[in-house]
Amino acid sequence: MREIVYLSESKLRQFVPEPRRVPRTGALRVTTPLGGFDMDAPATDLEQGQLRHLRDVSRHVELHAGWYAEPGVRPGQWVQFEAPLRCVTLGAAHKDLVLFVDAAGQGETDREAGEDCRLLMHGSVRHLRGWTPMSVNGPALEVEDSASSLGTAFVTRAGHVVEALTRHRDPLSVEQDPSPAGVRLHGRGVQELLDALDDDGDGIDMSAMMTGYARVTGLLPGTRAGSRCVVASPLLVEYAKIDSP
Repeated sequence: MREIVYLSESKLRQFVPEPRRVPRTGALRVTTPLGGFDMDAPATDLEQGQLRHLRDVSRHVELHAGWYAEPGVRPGQWVQFEAPLRCVTLGAAHKDLVLFVDAAGQGETDREAGEDCRLLMHGSVRHLRGWTPMSVNGPALEVEDSASSLGTAFVTRAGHVVEALTRHRDPLSVEQDPSPAGVRLHGRGVQELLDALDDDGDGIDMSAMMTGYARVTGLLPGTRAGSRCVVASPLLVEYAKIDSP
């Protein structure tokens, strides 16, 4: 049995089966004066139909997805991942945004480049399946301008990143730009967000080994101050099967 944590139904809907030349078993043949055409028999179980579609999409994506830590991945590409991840929300105005983040020092190591690669995924809480994310304080999203007599609040670099990820948590929403290029990410802002999420823990490891597929949103190159990071939007997140010793 598969234990699904997150499933983006909007991403599933973007995959349309190829036209079938041969009628499927159980299909209906409809004949009209202008010719005949095939009509699928009504699904007896909608959930079973969704699971079949998920299996078909998973097989299709698996053929095209690279490993998320590979140095050649680009925005817009499908990737596969398996990593210890925490599922968190920031609350307040961004309570509909869910983040999956790996722990510092536990990212995948790219042997060719000799550097760690972290994973930060962003999505919508409505796609969670029976999972309650942990609410964290996160980074400072706004700061007061002490030099201004009006006390104007300015959005921080991390705040700009969180706003961008919130707007694009579900890339197929009507009001959003579906292209990865539509997400404006600030490199230092992504690093500040990661640092804040790392510092928010109380010493208890809440990460679970998860696997799945995601579409790359952006790439943060590695620096002396931090690891390389792949920012992505997940299609599917599920518990990884861990072999018993």
